[in-house]
Amino acid sequence: MRKGRTASLVSLVLVGAGLPGLAGAQTPSARRTPVVAVVERVAPSVVNISAESIVREVDPFFGSFFGGGAGSGRARKSQSLGSGLIIDPTGLVVTNDHVIEGASRILITTLDGRELEATVLGSDRDADLAVLKVAGKGLPATPLGKSANLLMGETVVAIGNPFGLSNTVTTGVLSARGRAVGGNEGRVVFTDFLQTDASINPGNSGGPLVNLDGQVIGINTAIIQGASGIGFAIPADRAQRVVDDLLRFGELQPVWLGMRLMTIDPDLAAREGYPVAHGALVDRVDDGSPASRAGIVAGDLLTAVDGRPIASREDLSTAYYSVPPGTPLLLELRRGKGALKLAVAAIRPPQGMGLRLLASSVGLTVEVQRGRLVVAGVARGSAAGERGLQAGDVVLGANGNEVADPEALGREVLRGFDRGGLLLVVQRGRFAYNLSFPL
Repeated sequence: MRKGRTASLVSLVLVGAGLPGLAGAQTPSARRTPVVAVVERVAPSVVNISAESIVREVDPFFGSFFGGGAGSGRARKSQSLGSGLIIDPTGLVVTNDHVIEGASRILITTLDGRELEATVLGSDRDADLAVLKVAGKGLPATPLGKSANLLMGETVVAIGNPFGLSNTVTTGVLSARGRAVGGNEGRVVFTDFLQTDASINPGNSGGPLVNLDGQVIGINTAIIQGASGIGFAIPADRAQRVVDDLLRFGELQPVWLGMRLMTIDPDLAAREGYPVAHGALVDRVDDGSPASRAGIVAGDLLTAVDGRPIASREDLSTAYYSVPPGTPLLLELRRGKGALKLAVAAIRPPQGMGLRLLASSVGLTVEVQRGRLVVAGVARGSAAGERGLQAGDVVLGANGNEVADPEALGREVLRGFDRGGLLLVVQRGRFAYNLSFPL
């Protein structure tokens, strides 16, 4: 009798070993989910970024354009926190431009507790990306992956430092692609942001968005204030294009197609009788440009690029800023009653192209006088003439960036050309004026 009871008890213990509450001791691999594997692989490459800056009283004219650096008054220290990703073991770190903007000192902290001072190799405000360099040995790195073959609804992992809480992991799904997100001063800069419901909070900016293969598919960059379950990331393909330019040139270089576009919406389509409700109308094509050589003419209606629908002119510029210059993309267009497909490659703009556009579209020529960038001439009947600009006016900035020489202004004109407009800050006497011009 006692022997039988002992056997039964042994059987009960063996069966109990398979219960959920005891399974971890026998099968620890069940806890090592794909998310755990991704975090173990990528988290060592994610860093905390502390950016210290000196904030002064904002000047009423220049503060909104140039971050208040021209202001005067009592100074105070300000510190912002964000995240970053080590993409190369030599110490290259990618983060958001807004994380380090205006910083006088940048300190990164690695997962193993090392504190390293960082320098900025290059940044771009519109792309909201920056590349930093730190001096360190044996740094764990995770390179940027690809974002062209993403799956809607696939599981994604966000790793960062929300509210300064280092290496916080959140999970969710890829909710949408191609989202338009307002940039600085309400501008829509790019139209291809990734949307996720993985929690992204202040401090996550600059950290990676990763798929279950451990590939970095995006750089977390934005949240919608007051909304939960909605976060945005810069796609890895576009981030890689920007990073390549920042490492090579220190800034994002413009590309040139040589055509001016107008966005088609349902109201415009109904009013003008266009056969499509969404797209981009080719308003002008420059002679000898890539668009002209490809066979595009004024009046063509662009409807898709590489199989992705075009809903606005920004969709086209986003597509070309996501691939290396010279990469052909397939444009689908309507011409009259026919449909065409043409391969077009955007290229680096020819030398001086920005200043030529400034002269032809705005009516301004500029030159450097006594270390300042001044208006040298204003074409009669031009947009600049109608706004009252005169020779001798000083050009302080363009598109929210300071410009001190004609080449810098030319680059901003080309960037403005992609958005359809140019914002200039012009000084006359003691006063500065904000003037916008269509391009």
